[in-house]
Amino acid sequence: MAATAVSTTTAAAARPPGYYVRQRLWQNRPAVAGLAFIALCALVALLGYWILPDNSPNASHGFVQIQKEAPGLRVQLLRQPLPDSARNSVHADNLFTTWLHGREPDVLETPIGGYEFSGDSIILKPLGQHSAEAGRLRRLALSAVTGHAGAPAALQQEIREKHVISRTYALGTDKAGRDELSRLLLGTRISLGIGLVAVLISLALGMAVGAVAGYFGGWVDSLLLGLMTVVWSIPGIMLVIAISLALDSKGVWVSFVAVGLTMWVDVARVVRGQMLSLRAATFVEAGRVLGLPTWRLIARHLLPNMRGPLIVLATSNFAAAILLEAGLSFLGLGVQPPAPSWGLMVKEGYDLLGTEAGLWLTLLPGTAISLLVLSFNLLGNGLRDAYDPKTPVAA
Repeated sequence: MAATAVSTTTAAAARPPGYYVRQRLWQNRPAVAGLAFIALCALVALLGYWILPDNSPNASHGFVQIQKEAPGLRVQLLRQPLPDSARNSVHADNLFTTWLHGREPDVLETPIGGYEFSGDSIILKPLGQHSAEAGRLRRLALSAVTGHAGAPAALQQEIREKHVISRTYALGTDKAGRDELSRLLLGTRISLGIGLVAVLISLALGMAVGAVAGYFGGWVDSLLLGLMTVVWSIPGIMLVIAISLALDSKGVWVSFVAVGLTMWVDVARVVRGQMLSLRAATFVEAGRVLGLPTWRLIARHLLPNMRGPLIVLATSNFAAAILLEAGLSFLGLGVQPPAPSWGLMVKEGYDLLGTEAGLWLTLLPGTAISLLVLSFNLLGNGLRDAYDPKTPVAA
């Protein structure tokens, strides 16, 4: 019986360090809540147009009739086929543009206040006070709505079932008459995408510079440390502006790369400090004696020992990248319209402050930015505690 107890205790103690890291993380409820919200945003970003209430939240035409409407608006829409010339231009986008912005809709949707049939025509009632626009569309041939000819009774039934729909704008519409909820949901793609690209660039560049500086030391360390100090002294937003001007371009990819190139110094400093303390370790000396190449010694044996601090720093940089992109888009230097960047949406709402619509058009994207950044900060704090061996683990 005693031997069995001893063997059980030994087996329970022989667990990898990762087990205790996970246990500490799951015990931190704020960190788990932040991770859950990040996972939810990632799922929304991946599903994209499959879950949007409006599949064309970036449509260039918008709906002038329902612009800057309050949350809870419900309207009727008349759907008509696009002409062939417009349909060809709709499908001219490249793959990345289509993934980010979506395609222009294959049908033309028009808000209406009601309709009635008159023989082989449909008479549209004006929506609200936009009588001039409604007057232009007051009478249409049934075949113009369905896209094909047929008996009037059959065309009328088809229009009722397929071409007149109702849509609810749960969070209202923006100044172009686009669905605010759909744009908020689609904006997660830009925020998470720019955070991911920025973190990958900063990790790759920062680990390379920090590892070389810390491992070789001497004049190499002094030179690279001076470079880090110079870059560190430049405000991040000014560096992004300089990179954007140097590339002579604006847009999503320029913003992604520019933000990533401003965050590598943090990573390089951490890696350099860790490398200075580990390069004299016994396992490093053993590797040199065995004749391991320098690059393999750094990549396979030294950098993996810094996994914990780098993961914590990556979450911090993720949050910082989201804030920096939002600030750039607010200033008009980041993602360009009609992409649903949260920073750009805050700017559009800010321009309307003092009006009835300005408050929620500013508050909604601002809240989304705050929640996502808070989630990454909570996760980073939880990971920092999880990788601390002094933090107790509940049985």
